[in-house]
Amino acid sequence: MPVNILMTGATGFVGSALLRKICDVSNDNIIALSRRTIEDAPANVKVVISDDFSVPESDLPLLKDIDVVVHCGARAHQMHDDPNTCLEEYRRVNVFETMKLAKQAVDANVKRFIYISSIKVNGELTEKGREFSAEDTPEPVDPYGISKMEAERELQSLVAGTHMELVIIRPVLVYGPGVKANFLTLIRLINRRIPLPFARVRNKRSFIYLGNLVEFIKLCMVHPAAASNVFLISDGEDLSTPGLVSKISVALGRSTVLIPVPVRFMSFCAMVLGRSVITTRLFSSLQVDVSKNSRLLNWKPPYSVDQGIENTVKAFIENGRA
Repeated sequence: MPVNILMTGATGFVGSALLRKICDVSNDNIIALSRRTIEDAPANVKVVISDDFSVPESDLPLLKDIDVVVHCGARAHQMHDDPNTCLEEYRRVNVFETMKLAKQAVDANVKRFIYISSIKVNGELTEKGREFSAEDTPEPVDPYGISKMEAERELQSLVAGTHMELVIIRPVLVYGPGVKANFLTLIRLINRRIPLPFARVRNKRSFIYLGNLVEFIKLCMVHPAAASNVFLISDGEDLSTPGLVSKISVALGRSTVLIPVPVRFMSFCAMVLGRSVITTRLFSSLQVDVSKNSRLLNWKPPYSVDQGIENTVKAFIENGRA
């Protein structure tokens, strides 16, 4: 039986991949809330134009038939945001607009609300031998993570005592075809055979391939045990920065030279240049415990890390993004 889905962020990195996958493998009906039209939208996708993440008043009757809301939309984390001034803007989009949509869903008797949050709710890094878990006390550091935590808490308060089930998913860094930002920069550097100063880096980081994240969201849409739970999601195979470089190099057919530059020296230089955020991601560890996913949902990622990186690099080459 087809599922009736309302999705936000349908033109974004995660949302667009989820939309394509659902349309490819099912006859589910989708309402896509978007700030712009979606070209060549399949017949089972109805695009509703909205200036925010809520349903326009004239389209509210559409919510009455919705089974699940998948809220992928957000004000994404920006590397150069001023943390002293941007928190309110993150709150306006990630908290207030999210709650407006959630209240509409409760009023329309929507069965389930899936909120795509962020591992930044847990924090920025993990110490050696420790992994973040879904049961940890949140310790967000930056405005984006704070806004995501606040949205989670307000959603949990809203649905308490109502019929609507809430599922919260906190992905780690997502990579896949069309990836941007630091991951794309790293692929470009490796593709150009530029030596990289990572030989002495000894970290471990969790990643999630876009295809695995999409499949996990699809599972959470229908699995009874997902209700009222928070999930951290990764590929289940953590990599060091040199290990990630090695896998990307193999996928590109390149040989990358790693230079043994002291990590403390690079961190100091980055601090002087005001780029400490980048070194945190390259040199520190961030690992997550995903055992809850297999225990509750019998989840196993369908794609390996090698497959995910190969698909990402293949798309990079095909799109001529070198």
